[in-house]
Amino acid sequence: MYVAGLVIPVPEDRKEAYRRWAERGAALFRELGCLEIVESWEDEVPDGRFTDFRRAVAARPGERIVFAWQVWPDEATLRRAEARMRDDPRFDLPGDIPFDPARLIMGGFAPLHVSGRDRDATPAG
Repeated sequence: MYVAGLVIPVPEDRKEAYRRWAERGAALFRELGCLEIVESWEDEVPDGRFTDFRRAVAARPGERIVFAWQVWPDEATLRRAEARMRDDPRFDLPGDIPFDPARLIMGGFAPLHVSGRDRDATPAG
């Protein structure tokens, strides 16, 4: 299992546009081997003393935070998918992307422990 995590500032009035954009992307990611995708709209994102989600993406007034993750079978599957995305015109960013992609942050993560949803395990390695 391999997890891609994202934090994205989205203008509050673009929530529905973001949902549609995420839905379209999810179908394509699933086609390339992604097992699970969760897109979460800010409900409670407190300001931190030193750092927080908002500061991490330089969120502006009127923007909400999307916290998302994708679960892939393994890192190799994600890397193959990323290579295919570069050549697939369906992944070209539309002219009206509902957020500023320059402020999106993302990373890849190898799980240390996984529990729930019928899969209690601690990955080896």
